[in-house]
Amino acid sequence: MMGGLRYLYLLNVTVHVTAAVLWLGGMFFLALVGAPVLRKLETPALRASLFAELGRQFRALAWIALGLLLVTGTLNLYFRGVLTDVSMGSPHFWRTPFGGTLALKLILVALLLVIQALHDFRWGPAVSRSQPGGSTAPLRRRAALAARVNAVLGLLVLIAAVRLARGG
Repeated sequence: MMGGLRYLYLLNVTVHVTAAVLWLGGMFFLALVGAPVLRKLETPALRASLFAELGRQFRALAWIALGLLLVTGTLNLYFRGVLTDVSMGSPHFWRTPFGGTLALKLILVALLLVIQALHDFRWGPAVSRSQPGGSTAPLRRRAALAARVNAVLGLLVLIAAVRLARGG
């Protein structure tokens, strides 16, 4: 990679890593700091209201970060010469360590996006609209489980990304 193209690649990687840190770091902050602090609040209505507001605020940042990750991830493949018919169009490519890891990462990202969308646009808002109490417990558990599964998927994507950066 030469001159200006190398700087664009490095800028792209920097934006990609920053978006990943914001998204994954935000999820872990909410899970490990925000939720435990909010659970200590004695007023269920206040706890629910604050958690809903944190969720709404983070959702906007999360989807911006995810959009950036999709765009910069695609550009990373382009800059590395992977986005070609010769590479991605070849069955041999997908059997290489790099191709296999890329395939796994793409599958994990697709699954992650589906779960994130269900959490952010269906289950999370339904919990926020409901009154705190026993009848919403299954819905709250589903939303919490989706968030946890996405955090694990995010870590698996991160592991795949590190493997790709090291050749597969």
